[in-house]
Amino acid sequence: METIAESLQQHLERPLGRGHVPVDAHTGAAGGAACGDLIRISLAVDSTSASGEILDAGFDASGCGAVIAAGSAVVELIRRRPLLDVARIGPERIEAELGGLSPSKRHAVELAADALHRALGSAAREQTQLAFDDARTLVAMSGGVDSAVAALLIDRDGAEAVGVTLELWSDPENDGEASCCSAQAVRGARELAHSLGMAHLSIDLRAEFRAGVVDHWLADHEAGLTPNPCVRCNGAVRLDAMLELGERLGSRTLATGHYARVEDSEHAMLRMAADVAKDQSYVLSALTPESLARMRFPLGGMHKEQVRELAAEAGLGVARKPDSQDLCFLAGTRHGDFLARHGGLGVEPGPIVDQQGTVLGEHRGAHAYTVGQRHGLGIGAPQPLYVLATDALSNTVTVGPREALLCASLPVDGLTLHRDSACVDGVRVRSHGRRFPCRVERGLVAGRHSRANIELAEPAERTAPGQVACLYAGDVVVGYGTIASSQ
Repeated sequence: METIAESLQQHLERPLGRGHVPVDAHTGAAGGAACGDLIRISLAVDSTSASGEILDAGFDASGCGAVIAAGSAVVELIRRRPLLDVARIGPERIEAELGGLSPSKRHAVELAADALHRALGSAAREQTQLAFDDARTLVAMSGGVDSAVAALLIDRDGAEAVGVTLELWSDPENDGEASCCSAQAVRGARELAHSLGMAHLSIDLRAEFRAGVVDHWLADHEAGLTPNPCVRCNGAVRLDAMLELGERLGSRTLATGHYARVEDSEHAMLRMAADVAKDQSYVLSALTPESLARMRFPLGGMHKEQVRELAAEAGLGVARKPDSQDLCFLAGTRHGDFLARHGGLGVEPGPIVDQQGTVLGEHRGAHAYTVGQRHGLGIGAPQPLYVLATDALSNTVTVGPREALLCASLPVDGLTLHRDSACVDGVRVRSHGRRFPCRVERGLVAGRHSRANIELAEPAERTAPGQVACLYAGDVVVGYGTIASSQ
């Protein structure tokens, strides 16, 4: 039997696959200038294999000897292994193959695991087609308590749970620990999945997220709108990518930790969660019935405290982890700083005026203000003043008393209805805001409508143009659109 020294020595002296790049390989890298160690793992998958067998693998590394040994160990572990078996390999398994490492060298196996999973995610997304298994469910994992308990419940229900985490954004100015889509979050989610005995895959979706979500968010701000990027992300980028990955991994269903439910009918429809305070139907409102038919929301009938109790009983370290509060791509970055750095929307002074056009003060740029905002105006007045409108072209912010915000109707652009307009009885204009009783102009059939008007049963504060109006029939989401300017 090899001693610890002999096992490590073998990988150091005769590293397996060093410098080898297989044909049609997918490569993942980790490390670099910050730590001085760099490793690349390359692997090729048999696209004709029902299990996605790893046909060949190689690596290259620079830096300390432990990184070279870790790369060799990865090649030893993954060749001729099914893809989902390889997706269960983490730093502990790599270290075990080496026979153990000192604490100062453990970073080597962490880097090797990161590089392996980046290569594996690329191969899974582009080259793999596993045989379908009705018992297999893909589970979206963010590293938080909700997705962890969703995975736990799927596993307890007898399904083969496979975790997936998306890396959506990378910014040195961000607090990666506070983001649910950073490289740190991906690593945390993978560790959590492995602790539950699950396979885990991570997908680099940064380019698609930038183009499909962040660029639109920046452009909307430049145009004077206040967009909701989460609705766009869930409806057109993030969940679609995971559903597509599920197809490649032989899974027909995707489970998430969202607080929502699906109504079983002729066409799958989104329903509010049992825990109204945590309900996330608003941010999921752009999902199509076709996507919803493949989705599972294990937490839809639960309350948050029940979820935390289940996590604590299962010994999950995230049981009391705080919920994310910020947009994932902000993650500790100030809103204005992000707009300036990524959208070129810096300080651009302009007038603050009242409803009669009298100049009351100066603002920092119309793009930095939103309808309904009260604080941060920097002007004094006998009564509180609120932002009533912003004009990006003239760089003007108009303010007035709260009662001037009240409106009886909401113009909506790009309205999508899943049922006829006659069934609509409520609208929500903020993620966790109140549902206002309303009706939509009669005669609109299910489908897409360029413009529509929502009549409120009672006056309500005007909502910023660019926000989403989510329409309900009871607790069922029956449509959504983008609030337009009333001017």
